Amino acid sequence: MFGRKNNSLAKFVRNVLGYRTHHIYLYEIAITHCSVAVDSKLSKATANNERMEYLGDAVWNCVIAHYLYMKFPCAGEGFLTALRSRLVCREHLNQISCKMGLDEHVRRLNSSLHCRSIYGDAMEAIIGAAFLDKGYEFTKTMIINRILNLYVDIDALAKTDTNYKNTIQMWAQRNRHQIDYKVVDFVATERHAHKQFIVNLLIDNEIISEGCDFSIKSAQQQAAMAACEKLGLINVFIK
Repeated sequence: MFGRKNNSLAKFVRNVLGYRTHHIYLYEIAITHCSVAVDSKLSKATANNERMEYLGDAVWNCVIAHYLYMKFPCAGEGFLTALRSRLVCREHLNQISCKMGLDEHVRRLNSSLHCRSIYGDAMEAIIGAAFLDKGYEFTKTMIINRILNLYVDIDALAKTDTNYKNTIQMWAQRNRHQIDYKVVDFVATERHAHKQFIVNLLIDNEIISEGCDFSIKSAQQQAAMAACEKLGLINVFIK
């Protein structure tokens, strides 16, 4: 399954991430969702991207924490923690992944697409692959120059109110609309022992958006953010 020449993926690494790799198999694993790996003859641990996602998540959080610490030298812990949370939010990772074009490379079975976090997960796995391929310092530079500087407006993000539930609630009250949140499903993965809840946001009984996270409250926030973006209630800070 892995190790064969993949020109499309190699081109993505070269043109989007900015370097050439002699270990394309790492990136092939990074784009392989567990739904595909289950059907393969390889062991699940080596065939899907969940382990690499775990690694990339740690690298991404470390780079973001250090970057914000240096960028905002006078900021307190509360500000830095809140801003980091916005940057590592699953919905934002999904958006960045799609802006980068990574979503076009993700290998998955259609029946597995219960949660939109699949693209953000793949992005973290790609970061994990870069770390294994090139090391931490190289990966940190790649994240800053090829992801943050190109796809994220951090200054705008720092000024953005992220209580999207309040935003959509105030909009609904002003415009005499009724909003409701409904838990419609949940998914569980090998990496995460806990369920990821899928929540629909309804306006006047019509489904407007969907959110997915490890708690119902967080999933509601994700759904509210998606609804706010759709309704033009917030500034989109992904470039």
